[in-house]
Amino acid sequence: MNIEYKLNLNITTEEFIEVLKNSTLGERRPIDDLKTIKGMIENSNLIVTASIDNKIIGIARAVTDFNYCCYLSDLAVDKQYQKNGIGKQLISKVQEQLNGKCKIILLSAPDAKEYYPKIGFTQHNSAWTLQRDKKLI
Repeated sequence: MNIEYKLNLNITTEEFIEVLKNSTLGERRPIDDLKTIKGMIENSNLIVTASIDNKIIGIARAVTDFNYCCYLSDLAVDKQYQKNGIGKQLISKVQEQLNGKCKIILLSAPDAKEYYPKIGFTQHNSAWTLQRDKKLI
């Protein structure tokens, strides 16, 4: 399997949606909201893709300052190519772009909670989220 990894490839919303659908991540992303998907791509400042024969089979999409923190917001690998080290390689390619003190932060998909500790991530028990429609009290 000849996998090509590319940094900051200009992917289309359709290509991004296709990877999300073909992975388990599509269930938790707004794949029917093209404006949001487009904004997710355009406002990311670090994207790594994995392709076979010019077909994107994996993506790591992040928002980062490159020095202190990198939020890995999407890690998606086509189900038929999972368990081949592609996700790990995508994360590694993201990590290569970061300053030595920069940490990667992510929220795990429910089915991937066992994956991240196996590749070296440490679980953090105090992550918090606030939905846009929720008001501060």
